[in-house]
Amino acid sequence: MTAPSSISPPHQGSHWIEEWDPEDESFWESKGRRIARRNLAFSVISEHIGFSVWSMYSVLALSMGPEYGIDPAGKFFLVAVASLVGAILRVPYGFAIARFGGRNWTVFSAGLLLVPTVSLLFVMEPGTSYTTFMVVAVLTGVGGANFASSMTNINNFYPLRLKGWALGMNAGGGNIGVAVVQLVALLVIGVAGAGHPRVLLSVYVPLIVVATLLSARFMDNLGPVRNDTGAAEEAVREKHTWIMSVLYIGTFGSFIGYSFAFGLVLQNQFGRTPLQAASLTFIGPLLGSLIRPVGGRLADRLGGARVTLWNFAAMFAASGVVVLASLQKSLPLFIAGFVALFVLTGVGNGSTFKMIPGIYRAKASAQGMEGEAAAVYARRLSGASMALIGAVGALGGLGINLTLRQSFLSYGSGTGAFLAFLAYYGLCFVLTWAVYLRRTAVRAAPEATAGTEPRLSYAEV
Repeated sequence: MTAPSSISPPHQGSHWIEEWDPEDESFWESKGRRIARRNLAFSVISEHIGFSVWSMYSVLALSMGPEYGIDPAGKFFLVAVASLVGAILRVPYGFAIARFGGRNWTVFSAGLLLVPTVSLLFVMEPGTSYTTFMVVAVLTGVGGANFASSMTNINNFYPLRLKGWALGMNAGGGNIGVAVVQLVALLVIGVAGAGHPRVLLSVYVPLIVVATLLSARFMDNLGPVRNDTGAAEEAVREKHTWIMSVLYIGTFGSFIGYSFAFGLVLQNQFGRTPLQAASLTFIGPLLGSLIRPVGGRLADRLGGARVTLWNFAAMFAASGVVVLASLQKSLPLFIAGFVALFVLTGVGNGSTFKMIPGIYRAKASAQGMEGEAAAVYARRLSGASMALIGAVGALGGLGINLTLRQSFLSYGSGTGAFLAFLAYYGLCFVLTWAVYLRRTAVRAAPEATAGTEPRLSYAEV
């Protein structure tokens, strides 16, 4: 796992670590754990602010009154564009870690958040064209891409037995940036009024600078992690990459889509004012973010597939509550159902991402690999898959906002969209059971003959 001599010169410096084996117990206990936790902490900070910038339009839209000349469908489309760009950029961001180093890319991507934030400072006022707002919505997408590089980077630092917890902490700390920006927006609206969105933006400019400097000072690059186009190509051909993408649309796609849209739904379906909507929107993203590490920990103990299966069953039931509340125009029931959905998306986010490295470790064992060889195989394939799964999963946010936009255009409410979401969770439940927990998929087949792919046991992943 040493670096080829042809690329060793760029790895000079105190921030490069050339030997890294977290699966080695003695290495992990002597120095690996300390280094991994330090990088996790500062990764969370940068990813947290990235999520805040990515979801900035979800709170700024509450301040876009009639004087902005943008109807509800137009606002849903703005947040959908931000969601789309963030999803697309997750692919190159995920692979950038191996090309440039985790610390180096985190510094760059954190500093890049200044571009959309400063741009919004200039354009956030009545009279600005919708096209201009659309261009800046594209820029805010870079905040959502930070997730892919951050998760790929932290996946490399931790041993398999702790990945569920570590990835849950990293993602949960980042996801909570959605709730924090909504809380800060609530404070701004409450103190300065809905007509002063620039105050919110002014808060984040210095925070971005601080996060960039902290990443540069305290994070590390892992020399053994190499840009492996073979792993990327193999991940694209691997069916589990796309199966897990479908499941991740249901969990993370729901989380980010609902986070972007919740306030707009409260405004347009239940007639809430900007202050009233802002006072409610942060609750769901906050709980969903805080519970994500719990989902990862449960998956470490019970198996990610089992946790994911029953989590989708619960999401199906919670969606039924939301549909009923929408039909009855019951705001308390609607909020209760939506908050439950947010919590369940957090649990599912943790359990699905735990499954990814476990799936590839199981495949390595089925191919006869052991020890370091199996760990390397699982690490390279899971890292490549995470970039793709994270990107496709984030497209769920786009789907949710476009579906809600169409539902409001067609029916004047979100009921039609909520029915579509309910059906999707039912599909995810069936898919999880059929692929990872069905009796024939769980039981290993020792009698498998040459040329026949063995039946792998995924129940514990």
